[in-house]
Amino acid sequence: MSKTVLFWFRNDLRINDNPGINFSSKKGLVFPIYIHDEKSKIGSASKLWLHNSLLSLDKSLNNNLNFFIGNPLDIILSLCEKYNIENVVWNKSFEPKSIEIDSKIESALGKKNVAVDKFNASLLWEPESILKGDGTPYKVFTPFYRKGCLLFSSEPRKPVKITKHLDIFTPDQRNSINTLGLSDGKKWNGELVKHWDIGEVNATNKLEKFIKNGLSGYKKKRDFPAGQNNSMLSPHIHFGEISVNQIWHEIKKYPEDKDSDHFLSEVGWREFSYYLLYHFRNLPEDNFQKKFDKFPWKYDEKLYDLWKKGLTGFPIIDAGMRQLWETGYIHNRVRMIVASFLVKNLQIHWHYGRDWFWECLVDADLASNSASWQWVAGSGADAAPYFRIFNPVLQSKKFDPNGEYIRKYVPELSKTEAKFIHSPWEKENNEYIEPIIDLKSSREKALLFYNQISKS
Repeated sequence: MSKTVLFWFRNDLRINDNPGINFSSKKGLVFPIYIHDEKSKIGSASKLWLHNSLLSLDKSLNNNLNFFIGNPLDIILSLCEKYNIENVVWNKSFEPKSIEIDSKIESALGKKNVAVDKFNASLLWEPESILKGDGTPYKVFTPFYRKGCLLFSSEPRKPVKITKHLDIFTPDQRNSINTLGLSDGKKWNGELVKHWDIGEVNATNKLEKFIKNGLSGYKKKRDFPAGQNNSMLSPHIHFGEISVNQIWHEIKKYPEDKDSDHFLSEVGWREFSYYLLYHFRNLPEDNFQKKFDKFPWKYDEKLYDLWKKGLTGFPIIDAGMRQLWETGYIHNRVRMIVASFLVKNLQIHWHYGRDWFWECLVDADLASNSASWQWVAGSGADAAPYFRIFNPVLQSKKFDPNGEYIRKYVPELSKTEAKFIHSPWEKENNEYIEPIIDLKSSREKALLFYNQISKS
C-alpha cells in the first residue's frame, strides 16, 4: 500500500518548480490541501486573486485540491489522525506569524511521530544565510545584494520539475472552494479580474512575453507608466504562480546587459524586503529609524479620502489612485509618487497608505508593502532621504510627457492639451479639480518637521 503524504499549499500555487510537491511525488500518494486561516489579514483585491488562483491550481490537479478553513494546526493534526498520515510537507513562509505557526505545527506533529519536510520555494536566498562579516544582518540594499547575495552566496537554486507522475490521494469528502468565502469581497472587486490572466500557465506566458517585448530597454523605460517595459509579474510571484528561481534562470539564459542586470536587481529588492522582515519582525508596524517616532504626523480624514479616491487635483496622483482602484495594481514609479504625496505633502502617517494599498493591491505583500512605504517615508532601512520629496508635476512631465497614462485613468482630462495635462489649473477656464494642497508650502512644512526631529 502506497504511503500518503499530506502537502500543504500556501503562497506556492503552482506545480512546476515546487520543491515540496516534487519531494512529495517521490514519496507516494499526494494529498494536496489549502487552508484559509480566518485570522489571516488579506485585502479584498488579494482575496479575489487568491480565489481565482486556487481555481486554476485545482484544475491543474484535476479538481483534487482539498479546501479547508480554520486553524492550520487543528486541521493538519485532524487530517493526519483521520487518514493515518505519517509525513507532512510544505514550503516555508518567511513572514513572522507564519514562522511562528510553522514552529507550532512542526512541534505538534513531532509529538505524534509525523515526519515534517520543509522547503524554500519563494526566495532565491534564505534570509538567515546572508550576513555581514561580523554576523549581523545587512541594512543597506547594495552591499546586501551585490556582496551578500551575488558575491558570497551560491547561485540560486535551479528550477525543479516533478520527476515522477503525481499520484493523488482522494479523501472520502471534499469541500468546495466556496467554503473559503474568498470571492465575497466588495463590489468593486468584481470587475478587477477582467484586467488579469490569473494562474500558473498565464504567469509563465507573461514572463515569456516580457522577455520578448519588455526586457530590452527596461532600465531606461521601466519608469514610464504608459510604456510596455514592466513585467507585471508581481502578483503572480506573490501567490507563487511562478517562482523567482524560474524568473532568475530564464533571464540568465540571455546575454547579461544593463537591462537584465537591472531587472534582476529589482527581484533583489524583493529579497531585501523579506530579509528585513525576517531579521526585523516589527517592520510592518514600527519605524525602522526610531527618530521618526517623534514625527508630528497628522490625520485629515477628508484629505485622506480624496487621496484614496484619486481626487487630489494632481493628475498623476489621481491617475495612479484610480488605476489602483480599477485594476488592483499601480505602476511602481507612480507608487512612489502617490506615497510621497501622502506622507510628505499631506503629512499623513505611512500606516494609512500601507493599509489602503493592502486592501486594494493584488500584489499586496507584507514584506514589500511594509519596506516600500517605510522607504518612501524616509523611516526605513536604506530609505530615500526624507528631503527627497517627489514633486508630482515634475514627475508627471518627466515620465508621462504626453499624458498617455493620465488620459487613460482620468478621462476628464482626455482632451486636455499636453502643455496643461500635468497642471490643468494653469489653463484658463479649468474644469478639473483644484489642487487640494499647495506643493511648495506643504513641502516646506514637511522639511521643517523633519529638521525638528533630526535635532532632538
